[in-house]
Amino acid sequence: MNTHRRVLLTGAPVTAAVLMAGACSAEAMGDGAKQSECIHVVDENTGQTGAECLPTASAKDRVDLTEPRFTHPTSITNPLHPTSKVTQTIYGGQEDDKPFRTEVTLLPGTKTIEWDGKSIEARISQYVAFSDGRIKEVALDWYAQADDGSVWYLGEDVFNYEDGVVADTEGTWQAGRDGAPGAMIMPADPRKGDVYRPENLPGTVFEEVTVRAVDQTVDGPYGRVRGAITVHELHMDATTEDKVFAPGYGEFSTGNEGGDQEAVSLAVPIDATPGALPDRLVALNRAAVAAQKSPGTATVREVRDTWDAYRASDAVPELLQRQMERDVVALEKAGTGAEAVGPALRVAQNVTDLRLRYESVPTVDQDRLALWARQLVIDVKAGDAGAVAGDVTGLELVWERVRQQEAGSPVGTDLTELRTAVDRKDLAELARLVPQLLDHISNVEG
Repeated sequence: MNTHRRVLLTGAPVTAAVLMAGACSAEAMGDGAKQSECIHVVDENTGQTGAECLPTASAKDRVDLTEPRFTHPTSITNPLHPTSKVTQTIYGGQEDDKPFRTEVTLLPGTKTIEWDGKSIEARISQYVAFSDGRIKEVALDWYAQADDGSVWYLGEDVFNYEDGVVADTEGTWQAGRDGAPGAMIMPADPRKGDVYRPENLPGTVFEEVTVRAVDQTVDGPYGRVRGAITVHELHMDATTEDKVFAPGYGEFSTGNEGGDQEAVSLAVPIDATPGALPDRLVALNRAAVAAQKSPGTATVREVRDTWDAYRASDAVPELLQRQMERDVVALEKAGTGAEAVGPALRVAQNVTDLRLRYESVPTVDQDRLALWARQLVIDVKAGDAGAVAGDVTGLELVWERVRQQEAGSPVGTDLTELRTAVDRKDLAELARLVPQLLDHISNVEG
């Protein structure tokens, strides 16, 4: 399921299990029918099928059993999953006691999905998760809106990273392949007690959602948001978690306070405001860039001073404020040298997020290209092959978001050459290529 789908954020113990469909009778589909389907637990370490069935809901509570019609599928305007209206959302929180940050961006273009004899045009959402500032997971998610206003999830390409490189693609699926159906991810008008499955390919992906509360009011980044819902989500491994969806944002928060948790830090256009970038945010951005390039006593002090001045002068979302303060403190404690690299990177990332309120996504993404290019310089110099690979991936992901506005730019060629050098682990070639990349990025128009 879109964001947070494989990161378990409940803070509860997690069993090492996945699920697969058992040899029980198929689910009854008639009015008021009982649930007779059985999805058995299978231990992912041993492959042994357990005797217990997942406690799925009765078919009579399901609202996703009617075949959807898609006449204008790319206009996704459902208030609780407004995929085609939200340009970019930043999520923040923690996972395994490490800072966790996510960028979810609507990509230009569409993808055609063949499902149940129909060709459905879907919008593409790019999900990028960072643990401790470094790339952890990437996914391309595909969504379409049915004629009744419900939103359907048509699959995802998943890439899970370890030490900067793809470790596996577990969780990848597509409607119409290997028996996978499209899956409702948001009803048109969700009501308490509604049940639906945002993912429904047991053994690969499976989630069942029950709506627990509707018409709620939640604290947004810049004020109260009315009309939110809370859902209870049952996962493949029999763990559960609650999520909140809010109008204008879509997925709003997941997890529990005090444990692993993730929530919206900022989203645009809903949190955007007219006006120029405040002078004190300009100063903070300048300080963050300097600290990323060369963390030291003077640059770290400048980050602290400009951050204190900025947050005293402008409205900063509570979650972003907590994250920034945490990372500035970590930078101060690290001082100089290798230990400062991670906090300095996270501070720079946070500042790009703060700028989204005032600047367009292409403008901010231009500077994110520069951010990853600067980090590449640092990691090449340190000889950290894993970090270098992750930096190039970061560049490629941001470029995927802006390249259609920059047709013919040499940045694309630079990245192809960088990828070749990374695959060869040729740090000398990478060092040679980075200066021209920085020069070409400076000419990208935001």
